[in-house]
Amino acid sequence: MTVSHIETAGVHQREGLKAFLAAREFLLTHREHYQTAYRDFRWPQLDKFNWALDYFDTFARGNNKPALWIVDENGPEVKLSFAEMSRRSNQVANFLRQQGVCRGDRLIVQLPNLVAIWEIMLAALKLGAIVIPAATLLTVADLRDRLDRGKARHVITLSGLTEKFASLGGDYTRILVGAAEEGWVPYARAYEQSPDFTPDGETNATDPFMLYFTSGTTALPKLVLHTHQSYPVGHLATMYWIGIRPADVHLNISTPGWAKHAWSSFFAPWDAGATIFVHNYDRFSAKRTLEVVARCGVTTMCAPPTVWRLFILEDLKSFPVQLKELASAGEPLNPEVIERVRAAWNITIRDGFGQTENVLLLGNFPGQTVKPGAVGKPSPGHRVVLLDAEGKESDDGEISVVADPKPISLMVGYVDDEERTAQCFAGGYYRTGDVAHRDADGYFTYIGRADDVFKSSDYRLSPFELESALIECACVAEAAVVPSPDAIRWNVPKAFITLRPGFQPSADLAREIFKFIRARLGPYKRIRRIEFSELPKTISGKIRRVQLRRIESQPGEGRRPDEYWEDDFPDLKDATK
Repeated sequence: MTVSHIETAGVHQREGLKAFLAAREFLLTHREHYQTAYRDFRWPQLDKFNWALDYFDTFARGNNKPALWIVDENGPEVKLSFAEMSRRSNQVANFLRQQGVCRGDRLIVQLPNLVAIWEIMLAALKLGAIVIPAATLLTVADLRDRLDRGKARHVITLSGLTEKFASLGGDYTRILVGAAEEGWVPYARAYEQSPDFTPDGETNATDPFMLYFTSGTTALPKLVLHTHQSYPVGHLATMYWIGIRPADVHLNISTPGWAKHAWSSFFAPWDAGATIFVHNYDRFSAKRTLEVVARCGVTTMCAPPTVWRLFILEDLKSFPVQLKELASAGEPLNPEVIERVRAAWNITIRDGFGQTENVLLLGNFPGQTVKPGAVGKPSPGHRVVLLDAEGKESDDGEISVVADPKPISLMVGYVDDEERTAQCFAGGYYRTGDVAHRDADGYFTYIGRADDVFKSSDYRLSPFELESALIECACVAEAAVVPSPDAIRWNVPKAFITLRPGFQPSADLAREIFKFIRARLGPYKRIRRIEFSELPKTISGKIRRVQLRRIESQPGEGRRPDEYWEDDFPDLKDATK
């Protein structure tokens, strides 16, 4: 963006836009100079700021560079420029205003990866409306919760999903993308509206913009509120971590409704002025996605661990990719997977850590040394520490962000839950609920959720450490370790295992896995029980260990099918290989 762009912006835009651009340019300039970036970066101090009106529309003026590129296996390939996205989002904003959407209204958006999602996000920003992202797999009960606790006044969904709302009464606007249905306003009418949009007033940077219902690893989702600065501006840290540059074509493999979609399929790439790339399919195929990545010249990519584990089952060297940066988020990625990708492409997948409540807090950054198993160092704009059980800073403890003063990238709080918000921000810190270790070089190694860490025979065990050992076994695709009640040891580690293609559950295979683990883990860390099973996951791809823990804690009448105990194989007692 040039100086002339800023000069032609309205007076109310200039101060916020200049501050945002200065922060953006600083991180792009110091992309591979972490020490300088971390030491000298400061969040822009914003008063009035609307990212869509002030930054995006200004950047998009006369800009024919592709902003959004969607390759759909069942439809046409779509490529829209920044100028076109600016114009179309103006039309959608005018349409939504016509349907009664006002500043501060809450809007449920339940759509797959269609152009409409990006148009609606921009339009909602321009209107000052609050988006409640909703995955297409949500149940009727989930949607009722979003209408009731979320106090949503408008719903935008897809043809074929409307039956979920049939039993959900209430006075809310119904807008439909796709084939027309009675009682729903066609979204297509948006393209009949004027391409010129006039906002009803200025936007405060602290005005609310996104309301997330957390992914559901607990019984009742929390309501996480973000503002016009916490995500649009806060994700400059995410842009820096992934290493996205203006010339990049960025693919983020994620599902709409998950916060990571806003992270890396919306704000981070467009903060950089890069092209957002999307590959749509009915069923994920690692081979097909890799073919598309190679054909379309994708340069930066972020994917959850589940996808990386499927990618390495393919012959990665056979795909002529043009990738420059690779990232993984959602859960820590096993070192064995990172090494196999590096051996094939000579690129190191860089882990990162953040939550729905914030942005990228810890990461391995471009150009920096990556320690195997470590999630990295604090991102620019965040002082991250570990708090022990007494709330004192330590080298082992809960990942926490110094919040006095509070970084603009953190959530406002949990809606209608002042007690939980106060607990989260107690003592001048934001506490994540995740546990880590920090080494002498300042690298953080993720251990797990505080609730996932458990004791066995008085030893404290990290599920992730045990899972990382398991994933190195040739037959294991994924694994989740939880405590299993034991009469002698109180709890013993049990692994739920999903096998790679070509392997079938059997006693012989279980024996080989136990043998494999005995050669790699000390006696107090050994997996004592395994069960071959598909792993329950959230919509974001995170393993729902809370569900597996619940299964194990319930009294049963005996072994479940495909469950094996180490004690079943007495010949292993003296085995070391």
